[in-house]
Amino acid sequence: MSERKRKASSTEEPVCVLCGRADVDRDICGRTFDESEIRVHEFCLIFANIYFEERPPWEEIVGLPLDAITCKVKQANQKQCCVCGERGAAITCAERSCERSFHLPCARDGECISQYFGKHRSFCFEHRPRQVTQEAPAEGTNCLICLEPVGDSLSYHTLVCPVCKHAWFHRGCIQQQALSAGSACFQCPSCRENILFYQEMSTIGIQIPDRRPSWEANDEYDPSLERHRHCDASECLYHGGREYAERRGPWQLLLCSSCAAEGTHRQCSHLSNTTATWECDGCAGLGTSTGKRQSVLRAALPESVCPKWDGRSHCGATASDS
Repeated sequence: MSERKRKASSTEEPVCVLCGRADVDRDICGRTFDESEIRVHEFCLIFANIYFEERPPWEEIVGLPLDAITCKVKQANQKQCCVCGERGAAITCAERSCERSFHLPCARDGECISQYFGKHRSFCFEHRPRQVTQEAPAEGTNCLICLEPVGDSLSYHTLVCPVCKHAWFHRGCIQQQALSAGSACFQCPSCRENILFYQEMSTIGIQIPDRRPSWEANDEYDPSLERHRHCDASECLYHGGREYAERRGPWQLLLCSSCAAEGTHRQCSHLSNTTATWECDGCAGLGTSTGKRQSVLRAALPESVCPKWDGRSHCGATASDS
């Protein structure tokens, strides 16, 4: 029997009926629910397209659709996981013509991905979304987070920032950063861009929880991690002032793509709403470009992929869209 699955026995801890596992990472599988001798993980339910009733936190229970879960278990028992080979695979690749299925805890081992937003789609190793970059990391390139080599080839386990295109990191490392930073402060560890970075990382399977960063919750904030959050245009036109910005549109704050130490609202520097990157006067005059660089956003991803945190944080100040 595969080591990736632990079947229940009379002496073992009860397992999730949808993945057959008890020893799982809560960050991957979510909360564990028990009802009427059925144990199931939160994300195993969601990625199997089973929706449950979320009740107020003080009730400490959820409304589990037991009939739907039982039906899904019967269906899953007819399907073999394309990763571990065991039956009971409840998650199916979202590609219309694909019949591969897998268990949620097996996804990473099989280079499959699940998207923790929107329709919560999952994809097998063949049909998973890939980054558009065609250039492999140069020999000797290290992960910006753990400082270990990332290798010199493109792979499931090696990712690059889609904005600055020179910050490489391991999938596991950027996943841990996402879990620590939360939706409020998740950004490229190099250029600190957060909108396009958030969108692409979410699309390729990085889970970014909608919560405050762990260092704020634990009062362990490091000022060196603070993101620049000030409009440095000679004349700031935003009614909220230089210290505030909106998530998108003319009043979104763009940081210099070279130094990340200066910023501007799009409108304050006469940039179009499709401009994704900008370079300050100081960097533009240092030979890093021929002038203020501007790039156009790729096809817009669903709004549900964008960061949802609305509160003030040490990573930047935001104001609701007006």
